[in-house]
Amino acid sequence: MEIILLTDIEGLGRRDDVVTVKNGYGRNYLIPKRMAVVANKRNSNMLKERTRQSDLKTEKMMGKIRAAVSQLEGSALQVGAKVGTSGKIFGSVTNIQLADAIKKATGLEIDRRKITIIDEIKELGTYKAELDLHKDVKPEIEFTVVAE
Repeated sequence: MEIILLTDIEGLGRRDDVVTVKNGYGRNYLIPKRMAVVANKRNSNMLKERTRQSDLKTEKMMGKIRAAVSQLEGSALQVGAKVGTSGKIFGSVTNIQLADAIKKATGLEIDRRKITIIDEIKELGTYKAELDLHKDVKPEIEFTVVAE
């Protein structure tokens, strides 16, 4: 069964993607929860129009996104964590803390769900994270974990 996704579904696709799924998964789960619609002619035409309008908005937004990326790459981000005497971190550094650090350093408010920390953080040091700002723009930023 071909369906058009109305939301991002991890492991399946992004919003407005046309994907093929098993009939039961589409009919009994995705469509009733309004996560997808059947990819018939009417819905396909609506998708084309929505995509066209989205592309126009995206062109306007790309300038802002690129400016935000350059601002993030130029700033030194620091995330505080509680540390023991050996330099190991108590607990963990999360994407929520990183989102707060980005907001403090640059004033940009980035959704925590769009931040993926690449490395496992166990000690003080410099680490990398990936931001999912747009399907074509996924910059990597560096941040430093410091003792509080």
